[in-house]
Amino acid sequence: MLQENEHVQCLIIGSGPAGYTAAIYAARADLKPIMYTGMQAGGQLTQTTDVENFPGYPQGIMGPEMMEDFRKQAERFGTDIRFGYVSSVDFSSTPHKVVVDEIKTITADTVIIATGATAKWLGLPSEQQYNGFGVSACAVCDGFFFKGQDVAIVGAGDTAAEEATYLAKLCKTVHLLVRRDEFRASKTMVSRVLATPNIVVHYNTETQEILGNGKNVTAVKVLNNKTGIESDIEVEGFFVAIGHKPNTDIFKGQLDMDETGYLATKPGSTLTNIEGVFACGDVQDMYYRQAVTAAGSGCMAALDAERYLAAKEHPVEA
Repeated sequence: MLQENEHVQCLIIGSGPAGYTAAIYAARADLKPIMYTGMQAGGQLTQTTDVENFPGYPQGIMGPEMMEDFRKQAERFGTDIRFGYVSSVDFSSTPHKVVVDEIKTITADTVIIATGATAKWLGLPSEQQYNGFGVSACAVCDGFFFKGQDVAIVGAGDTAAEEATYLAKLCKTVHLLVRRDEFRASKTMVSRVLATPNIVVHYNTETQEILGNGKNVTAVKVLNNKTGIESDIEVEGFFVAIGHKPNTDIFKGQLDMDETGYLATKPGSTLTNIEGVFACGDVQDMYYRQAVTAAGSGCMAALDAERYLAAKEHPVEA
């Protein structure tokens, strides 16, 4: 039986760079934030190995270690961090109601959503086996590690085309694997791909398996679905660019979102269509998807929440 036995000023849903940064700023503003980490405490970066593009770590750092640093800093300022997941929300009235683990109801004056987005994978066992050891879902994050090497990238949309051209600046050869006989990407992006000499486009090509030596990726086995011929392409890196799914299912029908499920925020802010509810990080950013931009928007969300509460406490009379 649900019991409304706790009320908070600021509830943060999700951990990761956005959630932890929001927690740091909210705690320093004395909002006494409570955070529920979700089932993957620390977010996507806990599945990442080397992080070399986050400011402040000149020698680079492992993703899980960096998230542990974020957590410690949030706790240092008084954030109450709890392992658990939000199972449902009710934003129809204030304070907002949030059900945790399907058994506990929390009411909150402000809610900061930092549930992130999950990369779509092909579903191959070898894909997970070599994740972080040659397999990646972020070319901007990990392309640097394959400088001067041969890589493959799977996808046919704008993201795949954009990441292929990015990788082409760093890598010797980029094999772009397109399942159909044409791209889904815009004509502009397709033109860029076709004009890049070290991108080799493989049409009608499906990934069968990612091959490796037990430690690193060595090749990708592909099937030409038109001829039925299988072949191996020797590569050191394999990138998946078939899209991301924002973790927003529990907010459907309550918060505005685009056709793919990313939460809509007012330009230049983290404000959603519901007063007192803010969104930050990859859950509302389908374009940049970087740890540093997520952290920046987490800061924005905490500042927006603080200013919202201050305005409620000291309303300006007309």
